[in-house]
Amino acid sequence: MSIYRVFGLILLSATLVFAQNNLIQPLPELQKELKGKLERITVHAKALEGNLEGDSPDRDVFVYLPPSYERESGRRYPVVYTLHGFGLHAQQWVGFANVAGLEKGLAAGTTKEMILVSPDAFSLHNGSFYSNSRTTGDWETFIAVELVNYIDSHYRTIPDRMSRGLSGHSMGGYGTFRIGMKHPEVFSSLYSMSAGGIFETGEVTPAITAMEAIKTKEDAAKLTYTQKSPLARAAAWSSNANNSPLFIDLPVKDGKQRPDIAAKWMANSLLVMLQQYAPNLKKMKAIEMNVGLQDGLLQSNRDMDGALTDAGVAHHFETFEGDHNGQVPMNFQMKVLPFFSRVLTFQN
Repeated sequence: MSIYRVFGLILLSATLVFAQNNLIQPLPELQKELKGKLERITVHAKALEGNLEGDSPDRDVFVYLPPSYERESGRRYPVVYTLHGFGLHAQQWVGFANVAGLEKGLAAGTTKEMILVSPDAFSLHNGSFYSNSRTTGDWETFIAVELVNYIDSHYRTIPDRMSRGLSGHSMGGYGTFRIGMKHPEVFSSLYSMSAGGIFETGEVTPAITAMEAIKTKEDAAKLTYTQKSPLARAAAWSSNANNSPLFIDLPVKDGKQRPDIAAKWMANSLLVMLQQYAPNLKKMKAIEMNVGLQDGLLQSNRDMDGALTDAGVAHHFETFEGDHNGQVPMNFQMKVLPFFSRVLTFQN
């Protein structure tokens, strides 16, 4: 069985371990460890209103403000938007990888002060895949337009694409490429970590076939964590407003592939999207991506590297010793944040 066919199981099992080992830390306890300030705000997303899943359009967003923010009232800062992986909430993500890594980088002199913004993309089926569908809502517009406008109007940002970066891990790595491809006018730099969704064929697998038995939200709620990825991807990529109550089409029926639905999944694969949006990626100032040598997504990320090269998109790709989740905090501190410290435009 190819790596692409087992993507869902790999992503789910790896992220499950991550989620179990990194429970949500209470915000006051997390704040005590920081020299900067971590705010939990709620942003109303018009782009998510009326989504057929019934997920709230009022989204938790975590905003990290660096140590100098409160004492230097005239200073403005670049912003990095960071996207969490499947099955996580933003609070787990910022507590595990983001804010501590930035402050360690500041202390070591490898990172500059910047604002970090992390929206919560947890959904009915554990993750939005940062896509645009009637079932989940338009996450692309929420993040690239509404959230950016909100942050620029409520915080002292440098409101320019050259001072905005986008990064994420796993499902968030997918979202980084997807949203970056479509919105080069908003972001100038991308860093994708262990991206999923690079090549989605909608092939018949036991995991997807088992979802044929799920007919209601109550059925879906009874699923174990590791079973929900096909439903989340169907909600993101093969929405069907006429197929209540889940409003999705699976790429399989009666154990056989549905080519028309599988084609929709394929169209939302990064390798396929790249064929259309490579000119937009060429507008980026800098793109980097990495993946672990023991990560089940290694080959698909290598394929993405090759496709970017073939398309003439300047980027840097590297591998490291590690699996899907084990090196995330270190990579965020040692790779992602120094990258944005080099390539984003800071206030003179």
